[in-house]
Formats: sequence, structure tokens, C-alpha cells
Amino acid sequence: MLGILIVILTMLSIVFGIKNGTLGEVSAASIDSCTKAVELTVYLAGSMALWGGLMRVAEKSGITAVIERLIMPVAKRIFKGLDRNPKAAKAVCMNITANLLGLGNASTPLGIEAAKALSNPSSDRNSKRNIAMLVVLNTTSIQLIPATVGAMRMSHGAASPFDITLPVLIVSILSAAAGCITVYALYITGAKKNEI
Repeated sequence: MLGILIVILTMLSIVFGIKNGTLGEVSAASIDSCTKAVELTVYLAGSMALWGGLMRVAEKSGITAVIERLIMPVAKRIFKGLDRNPKAAKAVCMNITANLLGLGNASTPLGIEAAKALSNPSSDRNSKRNIAMLVVLNTTSIQLIPATVGAMRMSHGAASPFDITLPVLIVSILSAAAGCITVYALYITGAKKNEI
């Protein structure tokens, strides 16, 4: 679908460029945009390598284990039956930790690992609800340090790239709360109807 939209937008740009006599500007803009896209990719790759490396160092040094112990009491309340599935508990806590640190790219593989552990056939009947809750928390992604957005703002010349930290934290907490309440309400409703 995205490929079709890109083709349509490209064709429209060419048609209107010809019609308005600005085809040269369209061509220059497309080349400039490609260059900027590659530059942004390299810039973000460096930032993600840094934060991903720090996450690995934190894991090896035991810092993430401390964070896991801090997060576990809350995670057990959000994810039912998590205390009976240590592999899922570790994956969920690591995923939440990566999201808290604003490492969206680093949290994706951890989220996939957590979803696989939560959907284990030997896990309890709450696995669908837990996976829904995991998706909500990954989507809303409470961020103490918005590293990816800060890196993007820095690459575009923002004087204070991390001045968005407080608004991002407030909005992500509110959206996570709304999502968790929605999943909980739907789960209760579905459980009463024996649909979940």
C-alpha cells in the first residue's frame, strides 16, 4: 500500500512539475531529499548504536537486573501470571526498560521476544490480554529519555534537542494509562462474555 502511495505521489509531482514548468525544481528536490534521507539514516544509526551498546553494557553489568527488580512489582500487576513465567518476565521488563530509555529500535526485538514468551502454549489463560497490554505499552512507550526524537531534532539543528522531554513524558504516561484502562475494560467485558 505504501509503495502505491509513493508511486502516486511521485507521478503527481512530475505531472504538476511539467504543468507548472518547475520540473527542474522537482528533480532537484528529489535528489536533495534522497541525500538528506541517507544522512539522517547514518545519523540515527550512530545514535542507535550508542544507546544499543549502552543497553548491552547495562545488561552485562547487572544494571538492567536492578531495573528489572524495580519494574517487576508493577509489571506483575499489569501482566497477569507473569510471576509464573520467568522468561516472559525478564523479556517484558527489558522491553519496558528500553522504552523508558527511549530506545525504540532497541526495544523492538525485546518486544518480539516478550510477545513470544507471553504467547507460550504452556502459559496461563491471560496470554491474549498480556500480549494486548504489551502492544499498548510498546505503542505508547513511556519515555524518560526520548533518545530517538532527540537525535532527529539534533540532526535538524535544534538548539535544545531534549527540551521536549517533559511534554513527551506527560503525554506518554497519559496515553499508556488510557491504553491500559481500555485493555483492562475490554478484557473484563470479554471475560464476562467468555470471548477472551
